[in-house]
Amino acid sequence: MSNFSTLRRRVLGDSSSEPSRAPSPSLAPKDGEPVTLISSSKLQKLSKRRSKRRQWLVFGLGGLFGIIVAAFFAQQHDVINLEGLMDINLDSLLDAIPAGIVNDARDITRHERETVNYDSFSVGLHLQSQGVKARHPVIMIPGVISTGLESWGTEEISRQYFRKRLWGSWSMMRALIMDKASWKKHIMLDKLTGLDPPGIKLRAAQGFDAADFFITGYWIWSKILENLATLGYDPSNAFTAAYDWRLSCEKLELRDHYFTRLKAHIETGVQTSGEKVVLVSHSMGSQVLFYFLHWVEAQGHGGGGSKWVDTFVDSWINISGSMLGALKGYPAVLSGEMKDTAQLNAFAVYGLEKFLAKHERVEIFRAMPGASSMLPIGGNAVWGNKTFAPDDHANQTVSYGTFINFKESNSSQSPANLTVDESHLYLMEHSDTWYQDQVKSTYSYGVAHSRAEVEKNAKDPRKWMNPLETRLPLAPHLKIYCFYGVGKPTERSYWYREDRDPTSQLNVTIDTSLTLGEIDHGVIMGEGDGTVPLLSNGYMCARGWRINRYNPAGVKIKVYEMPHEPDRFSPRGGPNTGDHVDILGRASLNDLILRVAGGKGNHIEENYVSNIREYAEKVKIYEDT
Repeated sequence: MSNFSTLRRRVLGDSSSEPSRAPSPSLAPKDGEPVTLISSSKLQKLSKRRSKRRQWLVFGLGGLFGIIVAAFFAQQHDVINLEGLMDINLDSLLDAIPAGIVNDARDITRHERETVNYDSFSVGLHLQSQGVKARHPVIMIPGVISTGLESWGTEEISRQYFRKRLWGSWSMMRALIMDKASWKKHIMLDKLTGLDPPGIKLRAAQGFDAADFFITGYWIWSKILENLATLGYDPSNAFTAAYDWRLSCEKLELRDHYFTRLKAHIETGVQTSGEKVVLVSHSMGSQVLFYFLHWVEAQGHGGGGSKWVDTFVDSWINISGSMLGALKGYPAVLSGEMKDTAQLNAFAVYGLEKFLAKHERVEIFRAMPGASSMLPIGGNAVWGNKTFAPDDHANQTVSYGTFINFKESNSSQSPANLTVDESHLYLMEHSDTWYQDQVKSTYSYGVAHSRAEVEKNAKDPRKWMNPLETRLPLAPHLKIYCFYGVGKPTERSYWYREDRDPTSQLNVTIDTSLTLGEIDHGVIMGEGDGTVPLLSNGYMCARGWRINRYNPAGVKIKVYEMPHEPDRFSPRGGPNTGDHVDILGRASLNDLILRVAGGKGNHIEENYVSNIREYAEKVKIYEDT
């Protein structure tokens, strides 16, 4: 690997001295210098100068990278001799690359680093100059990708991984590549108990390190932490409530006492500061927090009673919350696929299947009960029927309401086109008994159409993750802020076919050969943030929690949508991205979070840029009659 390190240093410059978790460069102003945010237009002007030269660079270096990737996937099939490739003198190869391309590589890499670090600390510094400072204690509940999982097992199989992250680090990559079987044993939960397999012990990493970076260089919460720090936040008044997202909420409390500890952190924050806390959740973390708001009230569980939330919680900042699930979670547990795999070319698919086959991915996803919380909630009432969906467009040829489609419908494996309700039944019918029992005993995906149903469900933990079957807390002073991105194509429905591959262990697969009109390799895209559909991000905030039975205390809800306007030269989208994960580094989102934490949330005005209110009115859920 030293040859590749040499190539990287010569082309991109020596970065070996950079610390693995170094914060983004400080933009602290000099004395007398005004504090301003960097505009996206300025970044775009900086980016456009070298657009043509960048295309040639990408073409040239892409070709070289393609050869290396091809060698990696083909090494076991004698297509390319990998050992011969490794013997190439990369210094000589670099000397053969035109000097202009090498210089462009250095310039573009430098620009991308500047773009990634576009506003470190400056959002907080700007608000600090306006008199905003730390007020409410802040507790953050991350999403799936955000929380690292590390091994604490001491059995022989686990000793080599002790205190190493098997999710969310380069240790994960190394284990997955070098010892896939062992990695699978560690990452999968016991199929019957939903807890640790015998001899295995994986736990969520704790502290800010648990969620600031996914792997070295790929930030998650770090920019929010940087900006919070400028207002005066530190470990004494800010806390990351990381959790093992593989577990169901019931098992999170049973094994890790997660909700008991979260309750204690909130109460301690109020006692030490004299102020109610602000809860900040992202993605699946919003579903986990919604469950907690029921658990903490319920007798026999948190035992806080109906006034606990109003006493201890000032605001809930719901960032890109998958309140009604993520549609891409369905093909993940049905066939181990999603858009990212369906749209790979044939060669890449071949390599992926040899490395981690679809049936293996299905087994892994199903053996993580927490992942099944992401299956779509609300059924046909939200997602549509065979002829209609609330978010259909006028010129669509096929309604989004048929969620799973079959070009050939002639067997039990490929029946007629299926709605979301029918797709759920289909998944249960074609799953192992252990997975059926796990889902049915843990989750509920329906709709409560009356106040009586909602009140009854307050005593049923299976319903506590579903905002369409339960209510918000009886906390009239609580404020909820829904911040999410819009305008990035997001998976909405799929075309499937029978899997006739004799080596496959699955019944069906996405029909990647089908590309026609809105269908791209068997996937139809709709509106959302690239991961979570708009209806899931926005329905409860724009309409659902305005229905009395779901919000009897009149909790105030504010929606602030952020359009996806990425810097095309930034690998993470820049300061105006609306991407599901990258939005955590968005300048305007950081500004909004800091205003709420600093007690200035009342000045935030709602901002709608999508058609969510129009779609929400078409959802077939109504006030009690």
